[in-house]
Amino acid sequence: MLSSVNLASDLGAVWLTFKLATVVTLLLLLIGTPIAWWLARTRSWWKGPVGAVVALPIVLPPTVLGFYLLLLMGPNGVIGQFTLWAGIGLLPFTFGGLVVASVFYSMPFVVQPIQNAFEAMGDKPMEAAATLRASPLDAFFTVAVPLAKPGFLTAAILGFAHTVGEFGVVLMIGGNIPDKTRVVSVQIYDHVEALEYGQAHWLAGGMVVFSFLVLLALYTLNPTGRRK
Repeated sequence: MLSSVNLASDLGAVWLTFKLATVVTLLLLLIGTPIAWWLARTRSWWKGPVGAVVALPIVLPPTVLGFYLLLLMGPNGVIGQFTLWAGIGLLPFTFGGLVVASVFYSMPFVVQPIQNAFEAMGDKPMEAAATLRASPLDAFFTVAVPLAKPGFLTAAILGFAHTVGEFGVVLMIGGNIPDKTRVVSVQIYDHVEALEYGQAHWLAGGMVVFSFLVLLALYTLNPTGRRK
């Protein structure tokens, strides 16, 4: 049986994880959409290096990414010096630090599906909009975005799910502060370390169910995944 203290701690970790994933997903959709559009449309030599940087978290160990983000957000790092100058303070071991780290870590899971959707759209819809005297911005929001809706749906689901499942990055940047930086993955680790397998099962089982529902949503809600 779960004690009231453990239950409150677990529910706090679940709520913090949900809040983190929601904020990060919204930010990534705002930040990732113009990046995906540029990558899908440009013929610049910079497309390769920029695409590689965006995709880097897929192959880079989370602790490596977390380590360098920790240095960047520290008092001697570029981000840290900027946040100190702006009066925000240092970001490590705060919820804001988790958000920044998670944006970097989950970026490819949002940018790439949107980029693929934009590339699959081709040039003809935008050319047709231009012949109707639509401005580039108007054509983007009225033509490109609706046509790329499946990509946005996939990006939102993957971005949210990937943020929920983070461990190495959030542990490096946020540590293990209850109700501030202790997310579900860290809470499970704490339970296992304390040999509290019952509590670990409760949270881990919830993550298994959540992961299944994410995959189910990807295969059933996304029109591109349906059999004609």
